[in-house]
Amino acid sequence: MKRFVLLSVLISLVCITLQSQEFSSCENLSTFDKNRKPDLGIVISSGDAETVWNALRLAVVAQSKGDSVVIFVVNKAVDVFINGDKKFDVFKLSRDLTAKNVDIYTCATCAKARNTENVQMCTITSIYDMYAIINNSKKVISF
Repeated sequence: MKRFVLLSVLISLVCITLQSQEFSSCENLSTFDKNRKPDLGIVISSGDAETVWNALRLAVVAQSKGDSVVIFVVNKAVDVFINGDKKFDVFKLSRDLTAKNVDIYTCATCAKARNTENVQMCTITSIYDMYAIINNSKKVISF
């Protein structure tokens, strides 16, 4: 009987954990202005530092041509923004972009999955804001 109760408790805990990952309280976060209409939305999901760096370089060029740019970082790209890279200086490009009013957002659930709330140069928000960025942008590209 003890084993049955312990097994039931264990199964319940696993189910609760899985459900909380699927429906995270992070989804209630929202920082993106839903009335904003960026010229270019960039979604970065690659965990390859060079790919992230090139996505940021594109943002620099677009911004220098007068386009308003918004970036959303998701999936393994969050790791690049947490750890950086010696060869491809994502942090420097991110600082340059944010200094020029380019917003860089990241997925709260992705950050939470990496046990952090500190993703360098990124504003923590939700997948709902990613949807709004994609929906509101004139053009969207993903890396």
